[in-house]
Amino acid sequence: MPLTLVLAVGLDSPQLKTRNLVLQSAGYTVTTAASIKEAIDLFQSGDFDLILLCPSIASKDRDHLTCLIRASGSRIPVVSVAGTFGECDAFADATLEDGPNRFLADIKDVLIKATRRPTTDKRDDEQK
Repeated sequence: MPLTLVLAVGLDSPQLKTRNLVLQSAGYTVTTAASIKEAIDLFQSGDFDLILLCPSIASKDRDHLTCLIRASGSRIPVVSVAGTFGECDAFADATLEDGPNRFLADIKDVLIKATRRPTTDKRDDEQK
């Protein structure tokens, strides 16, 4: 099943809206969170296929959020958008470069790879 529901998290509203539009134009349903607290609340109450962390969030906060997600037992893929070339988040499943052309070129590949990754998240437990 392809990824369809994305939680995009970022502190820069115009940047977050742009990513939202790009993902929606590619056929994804996107929910946005403008703070770490909002992201945690949405994650706990939602059923997302992918979490996208924008570079407007400090690296330590992206790592913290990813660790919280993993501590919950979820294996939802977490993709971080790097703020600088070569930046890589320690706990994210993948990192995308921030340049618009690179982001557009890579996002589809990352999403496809994420769908092939074995997951055990709350939906799997509910179906058992």
